[in-house]
Amino acid sequence: MASVLVVEDDQFVRSALIRHLTEASHTVRSVGTALEALREVAHHRFDVVILDLGLPDLDGSEALKMLRGITDVPVIIATARDDEAEIVRLLNDGADDYLTKPFSVEHLSARMAAVLRRSQASAAEPPSRVLRVGGLAIDPLRRQAQLDGAALDLTRREFDLLAFLAGRPGVVVARRELLAEVWQQSYGDDQTIDVHLSWLRRKLGETAARPRYLHTLRGVGVKLEPPL
Repeated sequence: MASVLVVEDDQFVRSALIRHLTEASHTVRSVGTALEALREVAHHRFDVVILDLGLPDLDGSEALKMLRGITDVPVIIATARDDEAEIVRLLNDGADDYLTKPFSVEHLSARMAAVLRRSQASAAEPPSRVLRVGGLAIDPLRRQAQLDGAALDLTRREFDLLAFLAGRPGVVVARRELLAEVWQQSYGDDQTIDVHLSWLRRKLGETAARPRYLHTLRGVGVKLEPPL
């Protein structure tokens, strides 16, 4: 079963969603504001987020953009708005699906199942292409990496870290996600990440003070992007 974050400020709707999802054997956490949602995603791993747009502190569309800056967790938008142009914009901004209120619990269950199937299938598929970010070329299948045509001599963990970030170019990845996905740990010491980033920067010919590819956002996470 899935771990679900419900982001909904209407207490009646929120309670109904929690009850339905819990009865379906999902693990549920819930919040009523966008900032609480960002905090939850930064500190916990979820399989899917159900996001209302009409939040009291920040419009849900802005919250979606901020979520996409720190995680690639599937997001289902749930709202009373039904403007087609807005739906298209939200999907382009990173939403995985869209539900217009009122909707039945059966409809929500079907949409969740479809999103989770796509997410799990994508995670299970071995990468079939070379990842390219600027002068970097990373081949996940052959576990080879090059910078400007020259082979990089990387440790197993350095390669895993680089490949994970290269698969999300320009996206800020939270440290907790790096620990979970690269180190396969639900918790750990941030210093572990800092040390490996330092080693990786050295091999990429850069430093934390003068980054080219690896950029650290203090208190948020790390992103890999091509040099300007």
